Amino acid sequence: MAETNTVHSPIVTYASMLSLLAFCPPFVILLWYTMVHADGSVSQTWDFLKQHGLQGFINIWPRPTALAWKIIACYAAFEAALQLLLPGKRVEGPISPQGNRPIYKANGVAAYIVTLVTYLGLWWFGIFNPSIVYDHLGEIFSALIFGSFFFCVFLYIKGHVAPSSTDSGSCGNIIMDFYWGMELYPRIGKNFDIKVFTNCRFGMMAWAVLALTYCIKQYDQNGKVADSMLVNTILMLVYVTKFFWWEAGYWNTMDIAHDRAGFYICWGCLVWVPSLYTSPGMYLVNHPVNLGTQLAIYILVAGILCIYINYDCDRQRQVFRRTNGKCTVWGKAPSKIVASYTTSSGETKSSLLLTSGWWGLSRHFHYVPEILAAFFWTVPALFNHFLPYFYVIFLTILLFDRAKRDDDRCRSKYGKYWKLYCEKVPYRIIPGIY
Repeated sequence: MAETNTVHSPIVTYASMLSLLAFCPPFVILLWYTMVHADGSVSQTWDFLKQHGLQGFINIWPRPTALAWKIIACYAAFEAALQLLLPGKRVEGPISPQGNRPIYKANGVAAYIVTLVTYLGLWWFGIFNPSIVYDHLGEIFSALIFGSFFFCVFLYIKGHVAPSSTDSGSCGNIIMDFYWGMELYPRIGKNFDIKVFTNCRFGMMAWAVLALTYCIKQYDQNGKVADSMLVNTILMLVYVTKFFWWEAGYWNTMDIAHDRAGFYICWGCLVWVPSLYTSPGMYLVNHPVNLGTQLAIYILVAGILCIYINYDCDRQRQVFRRTNGKCTVWGKAPSKIVASYTTSSGETKSSLLLTSGWWGLSRHFHYVPEILAAFFWTVPALFNHFLPYFYVIFLTILLFDRAKRDDDRCRSKYGKYWKLYCEKVPYRIIPGIY
């Protein structure tokens, strides 16, 4: 039986799944249209749709073109080749509920450097102008929406016909199976991990590639790059660099170790990440703001500090786990709880729960600097329009929901030990408040 990751009532879960399946694809197109063609104004897009109705929406939805498919195919093939061919350290993932331990090749930093150097090199030597990507962004997003949907259908069929491991199964509901996924660790062959490709090498890499694209487009358009765009691009690149530096740690998180490969994770990383997560930069292309050196530096420093704290939270927990608690946290021996749990096969195992350092402030404190970092790379857009801040709002909702899902999962896994942990670290995300 597949776990369906539901923490809400079945009716709420079902309604939210159907609404996300129905509304996320058109939202991507509306977001792009508003940013690029409606001056970033939600009311302008709303007036257009009110005037022209459904036909107006159909008219603004770009048709995927051969060029869009070609750009996506070249990018996907390049990233897949880097994932397979670049050397990397062998890393073991966490043991799965069925007792499987996935093996990864940690070559994310190398793939990231090769990707950015290649992309900038193609532009520098006049082989390919990244502005083309921006000019055909609507068609690319449209192609991604449909292509990724069929990719998720492939994952659903593969989960039924040829699962890669015993961490696979159906919950008996076709929509839930499609949405949450059938397999925990789907692979093509022995070495090509699908979730590493969709989440890291396609989605997160596209974030960095598009951040550069928007910067270059503004330069091509105006002959210069506004300091607001520079702050936005630098902070997004620092964040993505941090991600790839820590990629092996990401393989221990909920996304990889607990969420199965379905529409929720894979379509989200293939479409939602490149379109929504980069949207503040997409807005800034046509709305350059002159912040002035002092304000630009303040925002930049604040953003980098938040990204560093976010990284340090993850690093602190990684070192704690790697050394089995035999390390120092903020200069002292860590405070911890030894929690035992029973696997699905009936084995009793134990885990260490860190209750000091960043992890003593709240159970998911690392979400605070992550949300603040997103705010700092959006705030260069100032406050003329609401839409650039949609990502910050979405991220806040996503992370608060994820914290609840993680808490519920840990409560059922650790039982009384989790209760003890919550007594010691009472706040879920924001110390002293929530």
